[in-house]
Amino acid sequence: MQKRFSGVVVPMITPLNKDLTVDLGSVSKLMKLFSQNNIHPLVLGTTGESSSVNEMESLRLLDAAVEAKTKTQCIYAGLVGNQVDDVVHRGNKYIELGADCVVATLPSYYGLSSKQMILFYKTLADNISGPVMMYNIKATTQMSIPLDVIEELSEHPNIWGLKDSERDEKRLETCVDCYKNNENFSFFCGWGAQGASSLKLGADGIVPSTGNYVPEMYNNLYKAALDNDWETCLNWQKETDRVALEYQKDKTLGESLAFLKLLMSKKGLCNKTMMPPLTEVE
Repeated sequence: MQKRFSGVVVPMITPLNKDLTVDLGSVSKLMKLFSQNNIHPLVLGTTGESSSVNEMESLRLLDAAVEAKTKTQCIYAGLVGNQVDDVVHRGNKYIELGADCVVATLPSYYGLSSKQMILFYKTLADNISGPVMMYNIKATTQMSIPLDVIEELSEHPNIWGLKDSERDEKRLETCVDCYKNNENFSFFCGWGAQGASSLKLGADGIVPSTGNYVPEMYNNLYKAALDNDWETCLNWQKETDRVALEYQKDKTLGESLAFLKLLMSKKGLCNKTMMPPLTEVE
């Protein structure tokens, strides 16, 4: 079953100039590289330092990505924020600029009940003029979206899927099993080390940050999955895991993002500049 949203979606880094404006030239360069490797971008995700990028620069980034996209690419736009009206406002701005889907994390300042989570996502889905996806990332929100909440929200006509970055194998298996045959709801695995395994289970797509640096490896991995060549797919998983260790091992999330930009800068893909409060690698 070919769903509306599927495939390899790379959470694109936000390339920055030294004055902290978005480096539009590098955006175009990354979009071309992604297109050559059959990859869709998630702009303004966790890897894109979304919580630190202001509205003006966010819109410039998204506009540049849309301008550079090819016919086969979908643009996913991350929504992060604690003020619900502002999240809805940005979501509509992104859709107006040409995003195919917005991907929203929970507001993270207060711990939310299940009812409050449902209200939040229904508010977004009812008021944003394009497809909405949920993004479960306990590492940053300090909350896990319960499975029964996801099940209820999956029935909303404008909620099209879930990106789940929680490191829980049983949860992963349950989610894939629940939604792999739902043509209007896609499950994306945001746990890099389980990319190949999730596809073998029946996930619709994967969201690997390491794809910024080695997109060709994920192109090969996903092609093998489509061919049901699981031995090759798992071998590519091992290769990408080795690359991920280069910038993730023994580092905080923020530190790992800075090291990822360092690696990419050595390939001429972007500068090392990070958006405060994060700092670049010296």
